[in-house]
Amino acid sequence: MRTVAPALSPEDILSHREIEIARAYAKGDTYQVIAARLCIAPSTVRTHLAAIYRKLEVSSKLDLHARLEGAPPQADIKIDHAAVISELALSLEEALRREQALAEVLRIISRSDGEIDAVMSAILGFALDLCEAEFGILFAYHGAGRYEASHMRGIPGPFRDWLEGQGVFEPGGQTGLGRLAVNRALVNIFDVRAEEVFQTDDPLRYATAILGGARSFVAIPMMSGDTLAGAFTIYRQSVRPFGAQSTGLAQTFADQSVIALENARMVGALRSPC
Repeated sequence: MRTVAPALSPEDILSHREIEIARAYAKGDTYQVIAARLCIAPSTVRTHLAAIYRKLEVSSKLDLHARLEGAPPQADIKIDHAAVISELALSLEEALRREQALAEVLRIISRSDGEIDAVMSAILGFALDLCEAEFGILFAYHGAGRYEASHMRGIPGPFRDWLEGQGVFEPGGQTGLGRLAVNRALVNIFDVRAEEVFQTDDPLRYATAILGGARSFVAIPMMSGDTLAGAFTIYRQSVRPFGAQSTGLAQTFADQSVIALENARMVGALRSPC
């Protein structure tokens, strides 16, 4: 009688790091949370998860949780299709996470009652998570090319202190904010240290790169009709340019930020004495 070998456990199949990531993801941690805990990039977390799904032959987070709890591998998944299935499964889960985040942002805005600081912090938090960025800043536009950092999330302390010390300031014309003020269009900078402006004495670019440790950066114009209301900016501290999906998400969050600001102004006006 032929003896069937017992199925290998996840610990037999995965590396220690993969086990760590798999358990964290299965219990609900996001790429950003896992990346921060392990001091790696969110994109690296995704790469590990694709390998984990393939090795464990699972096609959803529920399957992953069950497999980690001792369930056997799926009998109907073929190993040559595992890579495709793992990629499709992760892509679907990411799409669902985006939809849930955007729905939560709308819920927060609708219930904010004018508490703009909490709303902006939440919007920036979702943007950083979904766009795999380390920190974000919402710059209010004061006209004539001048900005003020009005809301921040995850920003390194020295960069925060520098921005708070500037108050309302006018950035150089070659910086991302300077170009956005003129063109009213998205600015996607692959590496802030690779542009010529970094070689000059421009204070904003120096502070962004050195005090903030930023490398890749995208700035989205926040438009209220035809008027520039501000700039929604997110930063990565490694050279990982933002692709179309990330910039599209950032644009959506920028649009929601404008809605939140306008709601706050309306609530403030209603509360003001006549």
